Amino acid sequence: MSSTPPPAHASPPSRPSPRAQPRRLPLAGVLRLGKPSDIWFKPATSVFVAMAIPHLTLLALGRLDLVMYTMAGSLCALYAHQLPYAARARALAWVVAGMVASVAVALATAALAPGAAVLVAVGALLAAAQKALCDATRIGPPGHLIFTFVSSASLFAPQRLGQVPGHLALTLGAGAVAWLVGMAPAPLRPHGPERRATGRALRAAAAYADAVVADASGPGAARARAAATDAVHAAWQSLHATRAAATRTALHHLVASAEEALAAPAAGDPVRLRALAAGLRGTGAVPDTRATAPHLPLERAEAAEAAPPLWRRLAPGSPLLPIALRTGVGCALAGYAALALGVGRPYWALVTAASLYQANVTLTWSRGVQRVVGNVVGVVAFAALVPLAHHDHAALIVCGLLCAFGAEALITRNYWLGCVCVTPMALLVTEFGRFQDPGALIADRVVDTLLGALLGLVAAVAVTNRRAADHIEHALAATDRARAHAESALRGPARDLHRARRRLTASLVALRAAHDAAAGEWWQRELPARRVADAERAGHRTLAATVRGGPQAAEGARP
Repeated sequence: MSSTPPPAHASPPSRPSPRAQPRRLPLAGVLRLGKPSDIWFKPATSVFVAMAIPHLTLLALGRLDLVMYTMAGSLCALYAHQLPYAARARALAWVVAGMVASVAVALATAALAPGAAVLVAVGALLAAAQKALCDATRIGPPGHLIFTFVSSASLFAPQRLGQVPGHLALTLGAGAVAWLVGMAPAPLRPHGPERRATGRALRAAAAYADAVVADASGPGAARARAAATDAVHAAWQSLHATRAAATRTALHHLVASAEEALAAPAAGDPVRLRALAAGLRGTGAVPDTRATAPHLPLERAEAAEAAPPLWRRLAPGSPLLPIALRTGVGCALAGYAALALGVGRPYWALVTAASLYQANVTLTWSRGVQRVVGNVVGVVAFAALVPLAHHDHAALIVCGLLCAFGAEALITRNYWLGCVCVTPMALLVTEFGRFQDPGALIADRVVDTLLGALLGLVAAVAVTNRRAADHIEHALAATDRARAHAESALRGPARDLHRARRRLTASLVALRAAHDAAAGEWWQRELPARRVADAERAGHRTLAATVRGGPQAAEGARP
């Protein structure tokens, strides 16, 4: 980090209002369907295959009662599909290790705990820890939820201490299969993730260029600029993990083209940018733009913007800690309420509460509405599936696999739509040991969903996060320092300029994320929205100058 002080022209801090005001919790648009992810089929296919192999093996052995333990490892196939394969191999290994550790704690507690009250307490603590670690490591979707689902179910599974090693071996074996499934596309399309990240950057830059033409000063252009900055930053981070020099060089020039369009959108050519993005599909040659892309050094300068170490991201004062605390409190409230009401599976209420927590109260509220609607529709889907699933164990496996595929295929359009498939899948898991009364399962699921959603939201409101505005101040200061460094680097070597550009881009992405997170808190003091907007404008002006480069650009970067 540079110690360069903020420029003299930086805006003075505004005096925050001492009075906290409640935000409105929205309903409009919460259930609206969006566009599917461009890689929705990858996690969907991966989890289908990773689950099918151990499921069918256990069916052949007549031990479907062990499905819960293999499923814990199989669900690891949902992670890291956005990462280049070298980084994915490491990330998936850590996911499998984390899953085995979570199951180990849960099974040992299940074997030793004196009662259900202890199980709920351990489940809430595990959920909070899993939320904090998944957010801190930025593992990406589905985040902590799969870990919490598996460990909470394992807590309430009848267990003897002598069975734990064998059950953990099943989880580890299925996790190894999931790792192989996640890495399987690498020989066929070794640079697929980097190509997709570059394509997203090009399309986002094209959308920003279109928005500037339509209304340069409107909110749509500001949103498009933020999305393009985020996409370009993600593309550079993806290239940082790329090993092959030739492919990295070609993609580097394409991301540079996207960055140039971000710097000068009025001069950008959206049609050309989209054509370049289309050329990255499949396994053909990467489009060559070396004649038109700005010259940039090809060393691994992105390492300068590496994330801080894990301990620092979880240190006191971290913005992740209030969300983890909400998770623990909400899960405990939901679990104990379910125990008090005599619900058969209190871990369902615990998992429902854990599924709600997002970056702020507003997003948590939206997720709660989506969860309730999706689960209610999902139990109806389960009731329709029961006659087929109860035909025999093979039919039960097929129904479970199709639900797992459907959940991942639909969840990127809206969370509630994915829950329509997640709910019957979770109910079907309880049937592998023996077929059960569907009416009782449905009643328990509905009660647990309502309890978990209600008490989870209570915890989100009760555990305040009034430091969120402080993190905006930190992000503003970091952006000012990065901008000053970039302005200074405009007069230095190209290598320093490239590092300064990456640092400034990262700081602008972090500033926007900090502001959006704080703006969604229910009780929050007045936010420095004007200062954030000014810092973003100045930062993007300097960013544009760093793409053009040169002393004259440095003068033009100063407001």
